[in-house]
Amino acid sequence: MLRIATFNVNSIRSRLGIVIPWMERHRPDVMCLQETKVTDDLFPEGDFDRIGYHVAHRGEKSYNGVAVATTERPSAVSAGLDGGPSDEARFMWIEVRGITVLDTYVPQGQEIGTDRYAYKLAWLERLLSWLGRRAKRGSRLVWCGDINIAPEPIDVHDPKRLEGHVCFNPEVREALSRIRSLGLVDLFRKHHPETGHYTFFDYRVRDSVGRGLGWRVDHIHATKPLADRCTGAWIDLEPRRAAKPSDHAPLVADLDV
Repeated sequence: MLRIATFNVNSIRSRLGIVIPWMERHRPDVMCLQETKVTDDLFPEGDFDRIGYHVAHRGEKSYNGVAVATTERPSAVSAGLDGGPSDEARFMWIEVRGITVLDTYVPQGQEIGTDRYAYKLAWLERLLSWLGRRAKRGSRLVWCGDINIAPEPIDVHDPKRLEGHVCFNPEVREALSRIRSLGLVDLFRKHHPETGHYTFFDYRVRDSVGRGLGWRVDHIHATKPLADRCTGAWIDLEPRRAAKPSDHAPLVADLDV
């Protein structure tokens, strides 16, 4: 069994008291983290080493940042998406057990019509190109992360009101659809086709978790050979309900490999 989890921690040093105990309880074989918000020299590697994990990371001060922790030492590690700024810590991949695991923090986009939104769309095109070279028939690839896209109306709590948001509009949904057309399967939706499941709950909304006012913008996708072997997927809301939480919740998928 290979357990893969993804979690936007919104500052790894601020959430260590949530992340490390969660990993000790659930023991993911691969833990993808986003928005670590720390330079590489200050990343708390020792805390992961103490609980038996190797960790690769690419970060910057106060913004962005990705990290992948694994119980087995990866056979390959690489950071930075081809064809764009090398200093944006949004992209990392590792290889473990012959499986490529991609960890991404897709740009949020700020507002439609802004340079940040144009950057989001361009970033997704670069990701499509990268995956297009690697997600071949029979390949073993998993794509994890905060993708900042809600794919369907059931992935947001109020689709009529939220239509047109930078994370929920036809343009970004189409960009995600093109990526999925490479043969990637949404592992959570494979097991949970119903509404009411979210991974992001805005701090600014009163009791957003309790009222179910969320978005499903964190995802785990896999190529078909691995998706066929996915035995379950789930969202854990407990860390979102903790004291001083991230605004996201962990998402987990189990693969019988």
